[in-house]
Amino acid sequence: MPLLVMKFGGTSVADLDRIRNAAAKVKAEVDRGYDVIVIVSAMSGKTNELVGWVNETSPLYDAREYDAVVSSGENVTAGLMALTLQEMDVPARSWQGWQVPIQTTSAHSAARFVDIPRANLDMKFAEGFKVAVIAGFQGVSPEGRITTLGRGGSDTTAVAFAAAFGAERCDIYTDVDGIYTTDPRITSKARKLEKISFEEMLELASLGAKVLQTRSVELAMRYKVRLRVLSSFDETDEQSGTLVCDEDEIMESKVVSGVAYSREEAKLTLVTVEDRPGIAAAIFGPLADSGVNVDMIVQNISEKAQGSDKPVTDMTFSCPVDQVARARKALEAARDAGHINYDTLEVDEDAAKVSVVGIGMRSHAGVAARMFRALAADGVNIKVIATSEIKISVLIDRKYMELAVQALHDAFELDKAG
Repeated sequence: MPLLVMKFGGTSVADLDRIRNAAAKVKAEVDRGYDVIVIVSAMSGKTNELVGWVNETSPLYDAREYDAVVSSGENVTAGLMALTLQEMDVPARSWQGWQVPIQTTSAHSAARFVDIPRANLDMKFAEGFKVAVIAGFQGVSPEGRITTLGRGGSDTTAVAFAAAFGAERCDIYTDVDGIYTTDPRITSKARKLEKISFEEMLELASLGAKVLQTRSVELAMRYKVRLRVLSSFDETDEQSGTLVCDEDEIMESKVVSGVAYSREEAKLTLVTVEDRPGIAAAIFGPLADSGVNVDMIVQNISEKAQGSDKPVTDMTFSCPVDQVARARKALEAARDAGHINYDTLEVDEDAAKVSVVGIGMRSHAGVAARMFRALAADGVNIKVIATSEIKISVLIDRKYMELAVQALHDAFELDKAG
């Protein structure tokens, strides 16, 4: 039998009526002749509630018990989904992570997949079961303890099962009907994409688009799992949603496919840093050790320090606003320890990052110039620039973020197909 993987997020299974709605979509695929593996998240809001209970009970909690508690939300949804399908005369059985078993590392709350053996599920499909409902976001460690994969882990679970079972496709059901050229809440001209490449989706996900979890896209790209993002609240068919696929499946691609943004960014500048071999490692090593997610980095031209022959420079980088205090502490500790020396640390917490992404940028010149002209025309000043093969990102004042997104969407005519 051909096999599909279908994943339903928390809003798609938020109550019994929505579980019935999701189950009806599963039944429709069974009626089309598919065996189906369904991955479910916890009902909307339940994981936050469980995390709150853990923190209230034990602020310095045991990570193993944390995973035991927070994974229970998916277990409830899986059982309810299987019961609902049975009421629809669809032979279904629910599975918790340890029953499959989904084998993971021992990194509690941030576990990674090691293996998904097929034998137990294959046996049930051979017995006549048509649907296996899997609790997402969880697995079992080599020590036999329940593990969780981190927030968004159910997306990764779905892609991992699709890869392990050679699924025809992995459908991710959410509260949006696909991937858009940018956030429709910012511009009404945003257009739903029919297809997008793995690389473009990975860039968009890492730059702030929250439709798919970054790890799930990385896994899909590695194993060539065709992903489809679609709404659980709309009538759907085989043409619905957005297909995330290999670049070879996209006949023609626009130069830029989408505009992404990250609102809560900060720009930090170390003023008058000694310019010597190893200084970058001395700065960014402590930041990495402290868990600061550094993004853009710019080093100024070296010059001689006043009254000295030693060359100095300024080092600028960006990070999320909520990591500024951690970054400041790490840099001050490195200075106190004598590993680095700088005059001051200047912090701008009112920044945002706006990016254009597109595989067409590989073969087209002038994208950066077009982007910068569009921003200049609307009076948007650029603080920092970073590029990759298929992406250009700029750091700007946060108050201009929405204006910049709209300007770039218009400049690259993303409201038009083809």
